[in-house]
Amino acid sequence: MKSALITGGSRGIGKAVCIKLAQDSDYHILINYNSNKEAAEETLQMVQANGNTGELIQFDVADAVDVKSKLDLWQESNPAGIIEVIVNNAGITKDGLFMWMPKEDWDRVINISLNGFFNVTNHLMQKMLHNRYGRIVNIVSVSGLKGTPGQTNYSAAKGGVIAATKALAQEVAKRKITVNAVAPGFIKSDMTANLDEKDLKKMIPVNRFGEAEEVADLVSFLVSKKSSYITGEVININGGIYS
Repeated sequence: MKSALITGGSRGIGKAVCIKLAQDSDYHILINYNSNKEAAEETLQMVQANGNTGELIQFDVADAVDVKSKLDLWQESNPAGIIEVIVNNAGITKDGLFMWMPKEDWDRVINISLNGFFNVTNHLMQKMLHNRYGRIVNIVSVSGLKGTPGQTNYSAAKGGVIAATKALAQEVAKRKITVNAVAPGFIKSDMTANLDEKDLKKMIPVNRFGEAEEVADLVSFLVSKKSSYITGEVININGGIYS
């Protein structure tokens, strides 16, 4: 059973990726969530409605022990199972000016985005190398490329994942494992729900926020066999706001 693991798969871009991969691939969809089980179950229903199989897998990506124990438990229950695709999507924002930023806001954002990437990918990497095939897609942000004021923590976390993407891609390319990053701009989701779209869209050349499904289309291509000569790349999907 070849599987695709999507962290933070219960809502937003993660949910859209789960549904898109259910439509476009034969992968068994592993929907990771931390606390919102109801939303994760709704995602699972939509995966199944698209004619694919899936299951929920609960862990906090920031907790290395939790990640290891839940993934090991899944492997024990599915001895023939192979996680061939990892979409590192889990992330949070705790915005605020750096001079007033509490350490816990810095730590939590870094722990989920950057350490979460390490905890999940590092644990699964050995098996991926052994199988000589894999697709890793890291969801980053325009903030990690250009920096966004009020998001020093988020920019640092995503910038770290971008650099890690480029380095890891070179380490594992010979084993037919690709590692890429997708950097969305303003996308309609829970994370951007409090932003003034009417005002902000004036900054965006295409004059609108993006849809989570548009990001999912790009991720779907990157996890497919069609993308085998693309690795170590950061692909912007931002309506021209930073290119």
